[in-house]
Amino acid sequence: MGVGSVEERIEQGVQLRDRGDIQASIELFNMLIEEEPRNASIHYQCAWSHDALGKEREAIPYYEKAITLGLNELDLQGAYLGLGSTYRTLGEYEIAKQVLLNGMERFPDHNALKLFYSMTLHNSKEHGEAMEILLNLLAETSADKTIQSYRKAIEFYAGQLDKVWEQ
Repeated sequence: MGVGSVEERIEQGVQLRDRGDIQASIELFNMLIEEEPRNASIHYQCAWSHDALGKEREAIPYYEKAITLGLNELDLQGAYLGLGSTYRTLGEYEIAKQVLLNGMERFPDHNALKLFYSMTLHNSKEHGEAMEILLNLLAETSADKTIQSYRKAIEFYAGQLDKVWEQ
């Protein structure tokens, strides 16, 4: 057993990762997983550290376990995004799409999930749908006055980019 509560030790691992000592954070999280294998938060943080170290494939089982065990809403959003993004970077686009869709279904107002889903659609050669999502996100979230002055037009054309208007 280490020193401090589990929550304090998780925070130590996060601080190690934030300071760039990612391998040490992974080692700490793996030790904590041995002590508390059903703690979803530890699995999530361990996945995040693997991703940060560029070990995406190794991050996957930690993300999946964290989601299965159950996370608080904020961490669950991050886990769906991290897992979907990881599958996307590994070229596993169909799995990435399903993970991100599951996250969007659970958290329909989470714009970053929509953004990563649109990137995955682009990778899957579904450019029209990807652009539609991005344009709608831009119209909904931009504070830029020049974009907001054209918001209705952007939203109107978002799903009709390939349509040619005849006179």
